[in-house]
Amino acid sequence: MKLVTFTHNNNTRIGAVTEGNEVVDLNFAYQAFLEAEGKLRSELIAEAYIPAQMEGFLQGGNESLSIAKEMVDYALNNRESFKHPLVHAFEDVKIEAPVTKPGKIICVGHNYREHIAEMGRELPPHPVVFAKFANTVIGPQDDIPFYPISEQLDYEAEFAFVVGKKARNVAKEDALNYVAGYTIANDVTYRDIQRRTLQWLQGKTVEGSAPMGPWLITSDELQDPSGLGVLLTVNGEERQKTNTANFVFDVPTLVEFLSNLMTLEPGDIVLTGTPGGVGFARDPQVFLKDGDIVRIEVDKVGVLENKVSKVEK
Repeated sequence: MKLVTFTHNNNTRIGAVTEGNEVVDLNFAYQAFLEAEGKLRSELIAEAYIPAQMEGFLQGGNESLSIAKEMVDYALNNRESFKHPLVHAFEDVKIEAPVTKPGKIICVGHNYREHIAEMGRELPPHPVVFAKFANTVIGPQDDIPFYPISEQLDYEAEFAFVVGKKARNVAKEDALNYVAGYTIANDVTYRDIQRRTLQWLQGKTVEGSAPMGPWLITSDELQDPSGLGVLLTVNGEERQKTNTANFVFDVPTLVEFLSNLMTLEPGDIVLTGTPGGVGFARDPQVFLKDGDIVRIEVDKVGVLENKVSKVEK
């Protein structure tokens, strides 16, 4: 499934994108189904199994996902059966980041061999991890804000996965069972701010510096996250191109490693690292500017495209 968070009439809700490029409101569809079945307290039951928010939905695991799949078909065949619209045209809603309020955003640095080489470093013996916060998250239809605190705004194409169930001390061979699905992120970085101290955090956590989307491809649909092409362009010019086969630490390894450090919760997001070609490492260096269009494509996932928009003082 392609799960989305969407906004319609100022209400932000969870949906599924159909093959016909429509958006099904999963919570309302389940309410409509329950009412048709004569169930009492349909709204409360729907909220328990198919909440209107992605974080709650992911907590329901496979049971909620199974119901959601059935509700897509129900909504498409019973469009006018409920007091609220069950199906929207894609262009009539605003698509947000799939998960808008993650508990944790864990980023992996130095995870592509070519990026490590261009930064003049050696392959790390253990994953290099840092964090972004929920304040950084924006959606696929939002502009990347460029604040006047720096002149070195940089892009980083990232393949990302979302945790689907509570994970602690997970073995590598079981790791993919804990992944809800996959999306695309741009680890936008204020490069000079990042590098003015030994800690990267301040250059990584500026408001709006984590565009994500356009949707969450569920792990039953994308069962193997290896061997996926990743391409980033700026105004149509290729800047980054790689394949997830070039990971130093693959997704199962990261789940095992991180879950031995901390408890991963449904809705937590892991950005798996960026390939070579970042603006800082190019010769001459090239950074993002007002009006630039940054497009990231990941095989079997989709396209994330955002415009850079300068924010005046």
